[in-house]
Amino acid sequence: MFLYLEYPTWIHPQIFPGIKFLSLFRWYGLMYVFAFLTAYSLLKKVWKEGALDAPSRKTPEDDLFSFIFIGIIFLLIGARIFSTLIYDTSGLYRTKPWLIFWPFNAAGKFTGFEGMSYHGGFIGGLLGMIIWCKRKKVSIRKWVDAMSCGVPLGFTFGRLGNFFNGELYGRITTMPWGIRFPRAEAFSATLTWVQEFAAKIGLQLPASGLVNLPRHPSQLYEAFFEGIVLWLIIWFVRKHKKFDGMLTAIYAGGYGFFRFCIEYFREPDADLGYRIAKDASAPIYTNTSLLNFSTGQILCFFMMLFAIIYAIVCWRLSKQKAK
Repeated sequence: MFLYLEYPTWIHPQIFPGIKFLSLFRWYGLMYVFAFLTAYSLLKKVWKEGALDAPSRKTPEDDLFSFIFIGIIFLLIGARIFSTLIYDTSGLYRTKPWLIFWPFNAAGKFTGFEGMSYHGGFIGGLLGMIIWCKRKKVSIRKWVDAMSCGVPLGFTFGRLGNFFNGELYGRITTMPWGIRFPRAEAFSATLTWVQEFAAKIGLQLPASGLVNLPRHPSQLYEAFFEGIVLWLIIWFVRKHKKFDGMLTAIYAGGYGFFRFCIEYFREPDADLGYRIAKDASAPIYTNTSLLNFSTGQILCFFMMLFAIIYAIVCWRLSKQKAK
């Protein structure tokens, strides 16, 4: 009995694999479209409930589009810049910053923007929404709260896009839902620990050469917890919030918490490894200590800290307003 799953052979990064003139259409890009449409639909639902109306007038629907459009533009800019500056170790973008938004490689082949950082998108999107609210002279806390009602469910599609790309996979596992991702690091079949690992899951090893081991489908873990579960929490609380800013704090803190925990199952970037480690030589393909922290975990820690401080500030502002 096999205690693992093979990555579906019918899944390709391209929506239409093998058709040259359609090779630019990729699942990851399509998932972004689904994400933005989902977020907009939920924002509109909140608007219909009257959550964005000013005391003296109803907010026009056109404002919803301009609000989310500015947020998306800043999100993409922030996600791309953060990715190239924080996660790129080659130094290429520091010396040639104009390549950050250049979607072609050195051979002139279209590659799109390979590398987008969630945390950079969070910062960029939040900045864009703040700027829009300032220009429109509306409540920043109220509008960002409304957006927080839709972002998690939209985020689910982004992680599904990562799964379709076969990227951001997890560490090796003997769990029966472990998946052998085709682009994951392979290990020598002659290693003792590889042979013992394979025996546990009924994996037939070659006499020599490299073997691909099952991994946690961490993209799906994130899609479920950071997306669906977090969205359900916020969606339930939205009509019972105690102060403006509460939903944003729940989103930032909830995402930070879920992502921090899931990072223990997700393999860190090979060129970055652990930013803080109990054992600097610890392998990244398996978790050897809860004290080995990835880049994502450090950023999530600051995200949770931001959520706590933001919640306290917003709560105090609401108390002052009530006096």
